[in-house]
Amino acid sequence: MKILITGAAGFIGSHAAERFKSLGYTVIGIDNFSSHYDIGLKRLNERTLNLKGISIINKDLNDSNLADALPDDINYIFHFAAQPGISSTNRFKDYFVNNILATKNLLDYALGLKDLKLFINIGTSSVYGLEATFSEDQAPKPASYYGVTKLTAEQLVLQKSREDLLNSCSLRLYSVIGPRERPEKMFTKLISAGVNNEAFPLFEGSDKHLRSFTYVDDIVDGIVSVVGNEHVLDGEIVNIGTEKEYTTKQGIEAVEKVLGKKITLNIIPKRPGDQLRTCANINKARRLLNYNPTTSLLEAVQSQLNWYKENFL
Repeated sequence: MKILITGAAGFIGSHAAERFKSLGYTVIGIDNFSSHYDIGLKRLNERTLNLKGISIINKDLNDSNLADALPDDINYIFHFAAQPGISSTNRFKDYFVNNILATKNLLDYALGLKDLKLFINIGTSSVYGLEATFSEDQAPKPASYYGVTKLTAEQLVLQKSREDLLNSCSLRLYSVIGPRERPEKMFTKLISAGVNNEAFPLFEGSDKHLRSFTYVDDIVDGIVSVVGNEHVLDGEIVNIGTEKEYTTKQGIEAVEKVLGKKITLNIIPKRPGDQLRTCANINKARRLLNYNPTTSLLEAVQSQLNWYKENFL
């Protein structure tokens, strides 16, 4: 089996690539190594994958000659690549180009593959809106450019199933944490602040926000379980995450516990579009994929701290 992973140098994509390789699949990665966040971190992920026999093609999904750079015998496409985050400094055009147009171009390539079994869109709980506690049949109400454009990308993919042009599904991921987490994300910033004796910028009132902080290995468990289940997943949307909820305050306390020290907080103005609550409803994932995340918050944070120390201290 040959698997294509877009965004393979990123946080979750790199972990998925590693897992598939360990299971004996042929893995091809593609990434445009954009400067949205530290390219050095992406190159670190690339080197880690290279050591395990996984190569990454440096190419943008929006390139007109995309098909010329990719194999024509792919069996599964896992589409992680996206413009992430809800920062007010990000332009709508960036979300539009990297989430919608890139997905359309990738689909055009996929439609030419004779042996493609399933196109898996990696979606997000952000499509639900300010609260993401629902089953997959709940009407989405995204409250950010990120959520709006990811929902559009998801529907572009599922449209192909409705037209019987290819088999597809979408996995909506919840608050993923762990080694290689992007530098602007909460736990990376918390660990960095604690280790370097710096203040952590906390959005006003966000200490009470609730999250389904899900360890990346538990997320990847759900992702790899898709292979071989295309007959039940075609046209489906499936939530992947943990049912356990934690406040941001509990997340901060978990980092303080593994570090053995308090972290200074710097309260900054609220961020528009920030979700108030995420709690993964995974009844469907359990039924279709026998999905069962097990890693505790403390275990996840400890693993992320260990990786940070190994690579940055």
